[in-house]
Amino acid sequence: MGIEHSPARSSLSTRSDDTIDSGSIRPANADEVGGVDRLEQCSTNHSLGPDMPVEPMSSVVEIPDEMYDRLPPHRKLVIVLLLSFCSFLAPISSTSVLAATPEIAAEYGTTGSIVNLVNAFYMLFMGLSPMFWGPMSQVYGRRMVTIVTSIGFLLCSMSTALSPNLGAFFVFRLLTAFEGTSFILVGAAVIGDIYRPTERGTATGWFMSGTLVGPAFGPFIGGIIVTFTSWRVIFWLQTGLAGVAAVGSYFLLPETIYHKKMDDLVGYSGVAKARVLLGMINPWRVVLLWEYPNLLLTGMSSASLVWNMYSLLTPIRYVLNPRYNLTTPMQGGLFYLAPGCGYLVGTFIGGRYADYVVKKYIKKRGVRIPEDRMYSALPFMGIVIPGCILIYGWSVEKNVGGIPLTVVVLFLQGVAQLFCFPSLNTYCLDVMPGRGAEVIAGNYAIRYLLACVGTAVVLPAINGIGVGWFSTISALFVFTGTVCAWVSIRWGRGWRATVDAKRRRRATKKIFAEKNSGLARDENLRGNGASGKGANNSGQQGSPKVPDAHERKKEEV
Repeated sequence: MGIEHSPARSSLSTRSDDTIDSGSIRPANADEVGGVDRLEQCSTNHSLGPDMPVEPMSSVVEIPDEMYDRLPPHRKLVIVLLLSFCSFLAPISSTSVLAATPEIAAEYGTTGSIVNLVNAFYMLFMGLSPMFWGPMSQVYGRRMVTIVTSIGFLLCSMSTALSPNLGAFFVFRLLTAFEGTSFILVGAAVIGDIYRPTERGTATGWFMSGTLVGPAFGPFIGGIIVTFTSWRVIFWLQTGLAGVAAVGSYFLLPETIYHKKMDDLVGYSGVAKARVLLGMINPWRVVLLWEYPNLLLTGMSSASLVWNMYSLLTPIRYVLNPRYNLTTPMQGGLFYLAPGCGYLVGTFIGGRYADYVVKKYIKKRGVRIPEDRMYSALPFMGIVIPGCILIYGWSVEKNVGGIPLTVVVLFLQGVAQLFCFPSLNTYCLDVMPGRGAEVIAGNYAIRYLLACVGTAVVLPAINGIGVGWFSTISALFVFTGTVCAWVSIRWGRGWRATVDAKRRRRATKKIFAEKNSGLARDENLRGNGASGKGANNSGQQGSPKVPDAHERKKEEV
């Protein structure tokens, strides 16, 4: 098939298995089939055998520069805005009910602590779902996963609004979380698909405005709704927004992934194909990436920020309403606007600053090192956010400064968060090109599992030790996350090289083990008088022969 290319671009593209494939990638607009853009993708058509799907053995997999020119800038902007809106849904659902907690508890005849426990489990499912959707998006593509989960989120939101009892409310809330987190994960992966590393920080800043503004503005919106009508209207509003996301995803989101792993199943059939496919979508793949210490530590850094955000937002109505003699849900919800406005302000500058730091270190070193990006987050994680948390906690504890001081520090820590998240998120996309969805899935799993713990323990902890000491614990946690980020910067590159070497050794041993196993079976067949048949089907155990890379190349030609 002939593919157009610009003469200014290289005609060699690096494939996901570290080999070189001739032919270039079309940089202009793609064909439209059925109203959906069909972008050129890379197909490796190469495998190591029925039990060994294609797997990069190195964290350094170069993506052809031409891939980032497949869409014009205005289309990229539309995609980022769409995904930012989609990513707004799950977080706003996680906090919009906070302002309505007493009303929900009263209707179902339970306590606020039980309703908050449901919210904690919501965060737990937000932490677990990336381990499923990350590998799924690598195998089937971003577009399919987004459309399927947007429809699922729509149906679960409607079911939550109609829940007749606490059990149904509990189940549909958890299913909503499981579906909704895919927007956050896939959105981040799409940014890695369509933007160069030196541009991703700015795009990620805009994208993450949805994920952070949602938790902050959710309680305010919920407070207004609960003040004037039923709490169920919160979920009817969520249903309407989910419908917009589903329609927008279908019509506006093209497939952006560089290489679908489904393409690696060419030549497989029957049981062998099913076995390899199950390995590709296995959630455990995400956990195995924590073998890289830098990924695990970066996940802890992100988790410290999310812990801080949810442990700060969850108890506002219970802590600030009685402190400042506020009487309605809407009045308590106004306090959520302070960090929300901080997130919006940070959107304009946080991501740009992260890209600026990357370019500065490229000029300094002459080469781009993914860990350099995280330098932009260190001062805000290590100084600004812990300082704001301490001032907030102890000013409320000691009743000092009143509402103005509380609002100012909540705003400043919101701005600082947007200087940290784009840096950490984009690092996950930069550090292992070609597996960005799985890397960021592991990062989100860690952060939302810690958010689950924070949501569950914050009210009992504040009742037990006070808001001042709990804020001190949160500040220390964020500072520890800063240390994790610094350690990753300092030794991350060496760790990646060490783990890559281990993975190559394991893969080589597996190849030789498969070969020796095949030879042993061949000898056994010869010994039973079936040498002719055994020699022709060595190592296949009666299964169809899987064509190797050279045979497939001949077939393609």
